[in-house]
Amino acid sequence: MSQAVTQALSASLEDYLEAILRVVQEKQVARAKDVGRRLNVGRSSVTGALHALADRELIHYAPYDLVTLTDKGRALAGAVARRHEVLRDFFVKVLAVGAADADAAACKMEHAVPEGVLWRLVEYIEFTERCPHGGHKWVEGVGYMCSETAGREARCPACEQLAPAAAGARDGGAKEPARATLDAIEVGGKAVIHRIGGAGGIRRRLLDMGATAGTVVQVERVAPLGDPIEIKIKGYHLTLRKEEAARIAVTSL
Repeated sequence: MSQAVTQALSASLEDYLEAILRVVQEKQVARAKDVGRRLNVGRSSVTGALHALADRELIHYAPYDLVTLTDKGRALAGAVARRHEVLRDFFVKVLAVGAADADAAACKMEHAVPEGVLWRLVEYIEFTERCPHGGHKWVEGVGYMCSETAGREARCPACEQLAPAAAGARDGGAKEPARATLDAIEVGGKAVIHRIGGAGGIRRRLLDMGATAGTVVQVERVAPLGDPIEIKIKGYHLTLRKEEAARIAVTSL
């Protein structure tokens, strides 16, 4: 996503893009009236916004016709939706804010949060999910890890994965956790990535997202026959073939 495209859009137009994406996800198609209902705005406001998005080549739109996202529009809408989900997850999972209040706050903040801050929030959410110990420290190039607190014999197994050198230096360190592959994790289950095997597009895509050892992944949905598998990782929603998921070694949380 080019920074220029993001800066050119107002917060209002970003809201419209995200609304179109959500409507398509729920109903497979989007109409102007559906977008208006979702944002609770009138027909004239929706029409003006849709024309503005069409002028920027972010949607395909004609009066009384379906609204569809262009490739550029879909990517930008996905980026806005990701910012919203990361902020909402941080408020709910870390700050224990109620879901409705978290959603409202995320709507207001999603347009301004820088990518670097967003990425750090994702890392902290994952740390709180994988580590049962209190306290933390940031290790550049590694991420959040357990703090070295008095009386602690070892970090938790998930944090030990991120610092094998430190783990090996301890006498009687944490027991090696049982590992599986991502295709074996049940719907709703979470796991910490240990290694991404194989080669090809899916491995590159995961690495581009920052999905390295220690990243938390959640299985959201599995097709009736077990293929494909939908996951959430780094705030992104991604669909994997079962054979691709089988190449990702994980530790169940």
